[in-house]
Amino acid sequence: MKDRLDRIVIREHSSVRDALSAIEQGAIHFALVVDADGRLVATVTDGDARRGFLRGIGLDAPVSSIMQRDPIVVHQEEGRGAALRLIRDRRILGVPVIDDHGRIVGLEMIDEFVGPPTNETWVVLMAGGLGVRLRPLTDTIPKPMLAIGGRPILETIIRNFSSQGFRKFYISVNYKREVIQEYFGDGSEFDVDIRYLIEGTPLGTAGALSLLPEQPQGPIIVMNGDLLTMVPFQNLTRFHEEHCADATLCVRQYISEVPFGVVQFEAERMVRIDEKPRHRHMVSAGIYVLNPSTLAPLSEVRHCDMPTLLQSLVDAGRNVCVFPIEERWLDIGRLDDLRRAEEEFGSIYTG
Repeated sequence: MKDRLDRIVIREHSSVRDALSAIEQGAIHFALVVDADGRLVATVTDGDARRGFLRGIGLDAPVSSIMQRDPIVVHQEEGRGAALRLIRDRRILGVPVIDDHGRIVGLEMIDEFVGPPTNETWVVLMAGGLGVRLRPLTDTIPKPMLAIGGRPILETIIRNFSSQGFRKFYISVNYKREVIQEYFGDGSEFDVDIRYLIEGTPLGTAGALSLLPEQPQGPIIVMNGDLLTMVPFQNLTRFHEEHCADATLCVRQYISEVPFGVVQFEAERMVRIDEKPRHRHMVSAGIYVLNPSTLAPLSEVRHCDMPTLLQSLVDAGRNVCVFPIEERWLDIGRLDDLRRAEEEFGSIYTG
């Protein structure tokens, strides 16, 4: 436990980047911020960082710009029973233990009491596309079965989810579906449960969800089957829950550059010229969380893309949230993306 505690403790002068690194290294939902004397002054969660991103706070900003200065704690003399009650009552993953001087002397985590959690959230992976832009590589196999680091992209995705506690998967298949079904079977070889949504004709990212054989009991994650990412999916589902969202859309920053000088003018007079301006946009990352109630309209349509579904939810006044991601992310749509994926992710996923 001391090693885990050391990994999540950072100083007040640390950056947002340092906080996210501590959260990732500690493999839990928060980091602890201490002063020069080692006294606990604040906590910072993954959600705090992502809400900061939406406000324009960057990775190099001070952690003080996003941290919470009223941390939930348990005092040393209260014992483990008090920590467990606090964890259960506040529905948190863990709580720091402090002494009379406010210094951290321990960390009580829920998995110490009940064991590592299994996430009951269903994962639906969209793997039915034709992969036209990757021909001739996709002439004989579907795009999600192309190998990166010696493994099919789809296997890497499933193993990544499984390592985070997810066990139940649906894979939407169409083009060359037998390749996927023969490789993964029922998922038992990968210690997961896999079932298939078979699209006779393409139904779109959202439309394929109408093939689910039963109504999910809670939110589901929907993800394109040609993405490689290091997103912490447990944090995504927690963010969705904390914001009482009907749907959550993962977004990432995309920068475009105009390769010319852009001229602004009034009538015939030039006002200014911006040389090769760069524009920043937040774009869809192809990962979504949907509540069961959002799926009802899909039973009445044959084809529906995810942007259409999300816009209809917004128009109906439903709570659609965005979850910004700063982690590695790559959509493999072209040959250049495949080569880049091998360079950036190949060594991570080898073996």
